[in-house]
Amino acid sequence: MLIDECIENLKQSKHLFSSSSAYVTQLQKLVQASADVPHSGEGATLRRWQILSQLAALDLSLVKWFESHLDALSILRELGHAAQNDAIYAVWAAEGGPQALNVTNDLCHGVKPWCSGAGIVEKALMTYRDEAQQTQLILVDLRDANIQINHSVWQAVGMQQTQTANIFFNDVAVEKVAAPNAYLSRPGFWHGAAGVAACWYGACTHLAQKLADHLRYKPHAFKAMYLGEISTALHVNRQYFQEIARRIDQSPKHSHEYQIRILRQCTEHTARLVMERVGLALGAAPFCQDGHFAQLIADLTVFIRQTHGAFDLEQIGTLAINEEAETWML
Repeated sequence: MLIDECIENLKQSKHLFSSSSAYVTQLQKLVQASADVPHSGEGATLRRWQILSQLAALDLSLVKWFESHLDALSILRELGHAAQNDAIYAVWAAEGGPQALNVTNDLCHGVKPWCSGAGIVEKALMTYRDEAQQTQLILVDLRDANIQINHSVWQAVGMQQTQTANIFFNDVAVEKVAAPNAYLSRPGFWHGAAGVAACWYGACTHLAQKLADHLRYKPHAFKAMYLGEISTALHVNRQYFQEIARRIDQSPKHSHEYQIRILRQCTEHTARLVMERVGLALGAAPFCQDGHFAQLIADLTVFIRQTHGAFDLEQIGTLAINEEAETWML
């Protein structure tokens, strides 16, 4: 099944995600269609982001899993490794935790936090810091018996269905994937970060459509003003996605970090504006009576916290110092 067929079937279905098994079934269908999704920088980057955006408008937990799977496939491709057909992959790159992950003699030991899809994902790309504090990337088969999953740490209401957990590895065999720091230094790191923002953007479009649908049968001047503000933000944001996709396809060996950091800030700002203005326009009703709307709001609130607030702005400012002044000119 092609990816467009998967998305259309999801749109036509009712009560898609009434159980965890329903989520997994839909993820498996998407994974089987993964080959139909372009990799960033190969001439169809915007198409990749459009797919993620369309899925995000339907369900953010599902697209969180699928985006991570696609990112893993792109990382393996970029670093010259083959992926196993139809296996469910994830990228787990959060650091810290109660017992930092370490690797000795190709065996990993310790805890990896913030592992979305724990118990569902079959193979994961994971990072860890070696003794020299360099970031290493490893591939692990999660069907190993020496793995313990702790779901109790995940108390979120938003993104609850992602089955995020801390995972304890007790001397589990791993394969080193790349040279030290290659995971962070490769151009695709930032290309993937833009793909996450495309997920945020897709959720925004659905929320905005709820307001547009409401106004279609019940016109209201002030509510229309809120929709005008939302539409303006979405159009500007969309145009920047299109521009960055074009740049990536023209220069795939360049990270475009500066522009992508700005894109993520722009999209987070759009998401916060959309959630607030739609809420002001529609009141409590959709939060309380529309399950899809309420879940999307809760999920998006959590998902956009993958940005890092003032730290991200500081990084943009630091990068701006070295940019040509002409980048601000029309």
